[in-house]
Amino acid sequence: MAGYNEKQTRPKSATVCGYPISIFFIVVNEFCERFSYYGMRAVLVLYFKYFLNWDDDFATTIYHTFVALCYLTPILGAIVADSWLGKFKTIIYLSIVYAAGQVIMAVSAIHDITDANRDGVPDNMTFHVALSMVGLLLIALGTGGIKPCVAAFGGDQFQDHQEKQRGTFFSIFYLSINAGSLLSTVITPILRAQECGIYTKQKCYSLAFGVPAALMVVALIVFIIGSGMYNKTAPQGNIMVKFCRCVGYAIKNRFRHRSSRFPKRAHWMDWAEEKYDKLLIAQVKMVLKVLFLYIPLPMFWALFDQQGSRWTLQATTMNGDFGALTIYPDQMQTVNPILILILVPIVDSVIYPLIAKCKLNFTPLKRMTVGMLFAALAFVAAGLIQLQIDQTLPKFPSGRVSQAKFINMLNRSLSFKAGPYELTLDPLKANDEYLSFDDSFVLNLGMVEHPISLQDGTRNTIVIIQEGPGRAETLQFKDLMSKPEQGANSIRFLNGFGSELNITIGNKDCGTVVSNNMTEYVDVSQGTAHFLIKNTNGDGNCTYSQTLGFGSSYTLIIPPTFTWGENCAKSISEVMDIAPNSVHMAWQIPQYFLMTIGEVVFSVTGLEFSYSQAPSNMKAVLQAGWLLTVAVGNIIVLIIAEALTLDEQWAEYILFASLLVVVCVIFSIMAYFYTYIDPVKIEAQFAEKEPTDKKRMRDDDYYENNSDSSSDEDEIKQSKM
Repeated sequence: MAGYNEKQTRPKSATVCGYPISIFFIVVNEFCERFSYYGMRAVLVLYFKYFLNWDDDFATTIYHTFVALCYLTPILGAIVADSWLGKFKTIIYLSIVYAAGQVIMAVSAIHDITDANRDGVPDNMTFHVALSMVGLLLIALGTGGIKPCVAAFGGDQFQDHQEKQRGTFFSIFYLSINAGSLLSTVITPILRAQECGIYTKQKCYSLAFGVPAALMVVALIVFIIGSGMYNKTAPQGNIMVKFCRCVGYAIKNRFRHRSSRFPKRAHWMDWAEEKYDKLLIAQVKMVLKVLFLYIPLPMFWALFDQQGSRWTLQATTMNGDFGALTIYPDQMQTVNPILILILVPIVDSVIYPLIAKCKLNFTPLKRMTVGMLFAALAFVAAGLIQLQIDQTLPKFPSGRVSQAKFINMLNRSLSFKAGPYELTLDPLKANDEYLSFDDSFVLNLGMVEHPISLQDGTRNTIVIIQEGPGRAETLQFKDLMSKPEQGANSIRFLNGFGSELNITIGNKDCGTVVSNNMTEYVDVSQGTAHFLIKNTNGDGNCTYSQTLGFGSSYTLIIPPTFTWGENCAKSISEVMDIAPNSVHMAWQIPQYFLMTIGEVVFSVTGLEFSYSQAPSNMKAVLQAGWLLTVAVGNIIVLIIAEALTLDEQWAEYILFASLLVVVCVIFSIMAYFYTYIDPVKIEAQFAEKEPTDKKRMRDDDYYENNSDSSSDEDEIKQSKM
């Protein structure tokens, strides 16, 4: 049929500077699609943790399950495109599915949908979880399904004599992928950090998902606009299906002839000779040889893809103040694409030539081994940073132990005894550290004893106030039991003034607080916060400013001696409940640097090696195998995250690094015994033999049919003897 002839389906289309106009639509489509995917993925783990309120392990598990699906579905997309719909229709239909998934994700992040009591917290979290899972499933199907189609469809736009232009197109295509990835991982975290909502203002995950959804719709529209300019090849059968059938037949035929009376063959794939030609079998053998080397590779991806999960969660406990810039935890992922753009030309143009001049035989498989080692070193670096972070984190109580801090609101120094501790506090000051108590204790304030009862496993602030002449009383308040989320700072006010006060922080109202009481904690972003304190009777107001870091908690004391006026802010004092994050995010750069070097040496070399060792018509099979290793790597992460319950995060990092080193040793042994081949020469040899082989095969078929009959007769005679 004419529709199945590739040359007949490639009419010459309009060109600009020697390039088909149609490829510009494809490049723009790819940029928008990659922006959509990486933008959504950049904030996904934080959405799980802070919006859906999942713990770190479960958020990591679902994140890597999603990524695994994104790398499993390309196989399905390739089969559908090559065997049924063709690339163009597959891209259109699955892009619609993709865009629908992104829109559903954006809707799932609107907290006002189920916030009936308007407190800023969704009342029906099951609804949001269900929408999220449906959206992610559609996105995985869409992005994975079109992944093997778009680049190949772009290649179809060129004539056979346009090899140079085709090569340039793929370079621009790869650049559009990195540009979309880089921009999205910078922009969507900024959108997430905004506050939005109809009734209450919360972190704007709906906007962070909505913009990628809009970009995916744009990608679809742009692709459709170019429809009339595309060269569309009809589906011609999928080589992966043919590959699998050939392997399946060889296994089935070998099992049928497992008896010792059948002569052995040089390779188990030779059992497919009864049905498939020898060239195809030789090509399958070459592919299987490379796929065998792929077995250890998923462990690399198990570490690599944790940049978007564990490393992002690690960044939430770090200081992102870079002076003129404030870096959000999910923006640290941009270090990878930036380093990729820098390191790829350096490695290709400087490092490899220097190694060659040193006459070192740095083969592709040796490069991949080194890449694995760099990834392992990256996780060792992450573990060392985690140890430093853990030393700065507060030690919260657990079990029957409780903690307490004391604030002296008297206008004089106070010495007292709290259980086994003896303390002296200056006026309007607190003790530096929380004190631990196994049970209730007695607070001895000189002549008066106050029994204090603490709930097990809680943090508390005990405020000592002046109740009357020479008489002190105590107030008790519950404190935070975890670091403030998303690098925010939790602030509350203790009102020691003699009247009711109204306090606002920016556009947030802390409400009215009576004398000798505290406001609830209010989360404030990093930077300079401005607090407005008003007297409810309207006779005064005061502005107080405080510079905040990341992840701190403060109690701000308005003293009994507070006076309105220009200098009112000077009388307000601060008590630090939780120290701000002190380990800087810049310390993550070394681990990103090591991981990116590993990626450049491992991933780029791996693809180059695979293509050099693959037959011309089976490169798609190896591409599917390569994507499958990424999927399996993410499955490894979710298995380990669920199966292991390590108390320390640094120990998990070291565990992954150790596992990769073990796998690296296994891979290096496998690589040592691997023999490099030239598929072109092997295929040429079969092409030369093909006319002779066809005649010989016809003769062999005749001979085998007759010899089979003779041997059957001989077996019957022997059975009768």
